[in-house]
Amino acid sequence: MPSVDDILEHIGEFHFFQKQTFFLLALFSAAFTPIYVGIVFLGFIPNHRCWSPGVAELSQRCGWSLAEELNYTMPGLGAADKAFLQQCMEYEVDWNQSTLSCMDPLSSLPDNRSHLPLAPCQHGWVYDTPGSSIVTEFNLVCANSWMLDLFQSAVNVGFFIGAVGIGYLADRFGRKICFLITILINASSGVLMAISPNYTWMLLFRLIQGLVSKAGWLISYILITEFVGLSYRRTVGIFYQVSFTIGLLVLAGVAYAIPHWRWLQLAVTLPNFCFLLYYWCIPESPRWLISQNKTKKAMRIIKHIAKKNGKSMPASLQSLRADEEAVEKLNPSFLDLVRTPQIRKHTLILMYNWFTSSVLYQGLIMHMGLAGGNIYLDFFYSALVEFPAAFIIIFTIDRIGRRYPWAVANMAAGVACLASVFIPDAVVGLVAGGLVLLLPETKGKALPETIEDAETMQRPRKYKENMIYLQVKKPDIPLN
Repeated sequence: MPSVDDILEHIGEFHFFQKQTFFLLALFSAAFTPIYVGIVFLGFIPNHRCWSPGVAELSQRCGWSLAEELNYTMPGLGAADKAFLQQCMEYEVDWNQSTLSCMDPLSSLPDNRSHLPLAPCQHGWVYDTPGSSIVTEFNLVCANSWMLDLFQSAVNVGFFIGAVGIGYLADRFGRKICFLITILINASSGVLMAISPNYTWMLLFRLIQGLVSKAGWLISYILITEFVGLSYRRTVGIFYQVSFTIGLLVLAGVAYAIPHWRWLQLAVTLPNFCFLLYYWCIPESPRWLISQNKTKKAMRIIKHIAKKNGKSMPASLQSLRADEEAVEKLNPSFLDLVRTPQIRKHTLILMYNWFTSSVLYQGLIMHMGLAGGNIYLDFFYSALVEFPAAFIIIFTIDRIGRRYPWAVANMAAGVACLASVFIPDAVVGLVAGGLVLLLPETKGKALPETIEDAETMQRPRKYKENMIYLQVKKPDIPLN
């Protein structure tokens, strides 16, 4: 009996239906960017200093300009290595005392300015920004700066749990239903985060977004690769990532137009509700239906695909089989990833490389706001350079293979971090590049279907007994 790949060769591996589905899911991939890197704008840290009601009153009475106020009242002014003093400390001075003059008020005190006691900001901060971020609203600076790191860590914890669990759920209940549920939860928690009254509620809803958003993005990737033919899966997977990069460019423009974090959060979240309309646009994966022995439903979807592609189904392809029926049925578990030596080695290397990619990518992205330039242009330019990378992969992956481009990319990232004085990130990248070379090359090879196949990928295969197969071909009769 034919498999889904056999049928797609006749009804279209990447025709109108697949192109339409890819476009819809590419939009979803682009909408994932505000969650993955939205911290750059939601958690932007502007220049700030302690706010003191006494200083404000004295400044108003004396008619100081902003430069004069800072010169007279801010500790560590003009010293590049004393940013902490300027942003997080203030003089322990009673600014309401009448003995203070308008011309250098601290000079009238008995102690020299350098010997005046300092204390942490008591009345909050003043932020030099026309907009707002979660940092400015909840004062996530100085002693509370760890709360900003916790905010992004909550998203990453959600990514981890969601990515681990969604594979089982999608195999158990289906791709489509899990996809739609993650969309609904993601959109709802995003809106609730935008209207959160305090930091705790905002953190909780961001964690929920992390739990479902990466899971939904992965299901979307699985869906599109299961709808297209074998020869198009690699290209479709690469351009699915390109759509994420397009989302980065759009995010930079939206964040520039909406500098207030609550409105920005709503602007990037509300469109997610539109993806619920995919219930009527994208069917369930026929491959998953076949794996669940729901061949009648799978055949109905395949006929729908054929109709959309303007193709007819040959009568000889009206029955289906699962791709795995040729091998003995197994009961896989997570322990299979570490049970045998070769798979254990490959699993650990791949886990380390995914960790490395996330550290390097998010680390460089989140460092933008600290460089002091235009954060919107910096973000936009960093997104633009991802396009050449995608096209380099397309042109090299079949000519050179997978291992060497991957290893070179990791090492280049490590060298770039080294040049930027990110020493820990540089070491991580260089090690990751070296470990990739320990993985087997998959160029021109059939992917393993069993644990035994994976264990023997790097060993020379034994010659199998020659067998001759005869195929009786009947004339194809189109189905009505």
